[in-house]
Amino acid sequence: MSQQASPRGTFLQIAESVKAQIAADPKMAELPSAADLMRDYKISRGVALRAFGVLRREGVAEPVPGGRWRVVRAGELVDRRPLDQQITDVIRDDGLQVGQAFPSASALAERFGVSRPTVTKALEKLEAAGVLAGAGQGRVRTVRAMPARKERS
Repeated sequence: MSQQASPRGTFLQIAESVKAQIAADPKMAELPSAADLMRDYKISRGVALRAFGVLRREGVAEPVPGGRWRVVRAGELVDRRPLDQQITDVIRDDGLQVGQAFPSASALAERFGVSRPTVTKALEKLEAAGVLAGAGQGRVRTVRAMPARKERS
């Protein structure tokens, strides 16, 4: 009778391996994708997702929009507001005034570590809210109005 590796508990071993990677690299902010785990460990998508579930339950990682996972470190502050609210901070942080050009979707995607389509959806929400003037093909998006400041308790 041939002995095969048991798939039972494989996801726990993968989770331990990823935790070791996180501990070894203090600058690691994003976990490998499910596809990366599947390729590197020769496992199924289900096993990779179960490993992510273990990391989430242990408070080591959390999902982010776009199907990726972010490393959670004790004592580290993470902005969990929706992306469109985070993008409105760009107006204040960059000192933009009404009528000035707004950064491109590509620049914002790099700045926030998300995909360009994700940024585009957030920018569309800000256009609908009247904060930004829409940009067509080849046109620059501009600041239409200063965003209302919401106080958080």
